[in-house]
Amino acid sequence: MEHEELWSTVIGQPEAVSFLKTASKSPVHAYLFIGPEGAGRRQAAYAFAGSLLVTNSQEDERHLQLAINGQHPDIAEIIPHGPALLVEDAERITREASRSPVESARKVIIVDRFQTAEPEVSSALLKTVEEPPESSVFILLADDVREHQITIASRCIRVDLPALSNEVITETLIQEGEKEDHAHLLALASFGSIERARLLSSDPSVINRYELWKSIPRRLDDTGATISSIVEEIEEQISGAEQPLISKHQLELEELQEREEAFGTRGSGRKDLVTKQKRELRRLREEEIKFGFGVLSREYLNCSEENTETVFKATKRITEASSELIRNPNETLMLQALLLDLPALG
Repeated sequence: MEHEELWSTVIGQPEAVSFLKTASKSPVHAYLFIGPEGAGRRQAAYAFAGSLLVTNSQEDERHLQLAINGQHPDIAEIIPHGPALLVEDAERITREASRSPVESARKVIIVDRFQTAEPEVSSALLKTVEEPPESSVFILLADDVREHQITIASRCIRVDLPALSNEVITETLIQEGEKEDHAHLLALASFGSIERARLLSSDPSVINRYELWKSIPRRLDDTGATISSIVEEIEEQISGAEQPLISKHQLELEELQEREEAFGTRGSGRKDLVTKQKRELRRLREEEIKFGFGVLSREYLNCSEENTETVFKATKRITEASSELIRNPNETLMLQALLLDLPALG
C-alpha cells in the first residue's frame, strides 16, 4: 500500500487530507478531529496514524495496511463502553500513552466519541494530553466540543471533517458501480455518511422503506387501528434493515477470532468491538427513523394543494419528533404519537 492509497480511504475531505498530509511530516502531540460519524473521521485517524507509524523501511507497506484496518500494535483505540467516556477510560488512555511503541518510533492513541467525556474526565486527561511522552500522539474524535472541553480542545490541533454532501456520496457510489437513481436515493438516506450509504447499497429493501414512509400521509385516517398498523410496518422494515449490519458484525467477530487464534491474544479488543457493534445498531435504527422523517417532511412540502398552515404544522411536528430521538424514547410510542398528530393528505 502506497501513501496515496492510504489517503484514498478518506472520501470527500480534501482540505482535511491536505492538512494532515503536511502535518504528518512534523506532527504535534495532539489532534482533535471534529465531524459526525460516517464523515470519515475514523478513516482519517487511521490514515494519519499510518503516516506517522511508517519507518522508511521494507516494513512500511505492512505498517500502512495494519493502520488502515485499525490493527497496528502501535495504535491504541479507546471506545467508550457505555453512553459516555468514563474516568476508567481516562485511566486506560493514560496507561496507553505511557507505554512505549512496539514496532514504530511512535504510539498513536485514538479516543472515540470524545464529546461524551464528562468534566471530571476532561480534567483527568488534560495533563496527559498537554504533556504526553515524546513518542505518543493523541487523536481525539468528536461530533463537537462541549463547554467543559474547551481547555483540552485548545491543547489540540483542530481538524474539521464535515458531513459529506449528497453530491459527493452519489458520485462516490456511482464510481463504485451503483446506478445513478439508486445512488441518489442512498445518498438521501445516508445523512452525510458514506459508511451508511455503502451499507444501504447491500440492502435491496431500502426502496420499500422509502415508499412506505412516502405513503403514510395519504394512509392516515385518524383511527388508532391504521396508525398501529403503519407503526408495525415501520418497525418490521427497520428490523429488516438491520440484517446487512448484523452480517457485517458477524464477519468482524470472525476476523477478530482468527487474529486471536493466530497471535494468541484471545479476548483482546473483543469487548470494545461488541460495544461498538451495539452502538452501531442503535445508531442505525435512529438513522432509519430520521430518514423516514425526512421523506415524510418532503412529502408534505411537495403537496402544493395543501394550505400552508397544514404543511407548517406537519413539518414542525416531525422536527419535534426528530429532536426527541436524542433522549432514546420508546420507539413505538413516539411513532404512534407522531402519526396521531399528523394531518392526512387527500
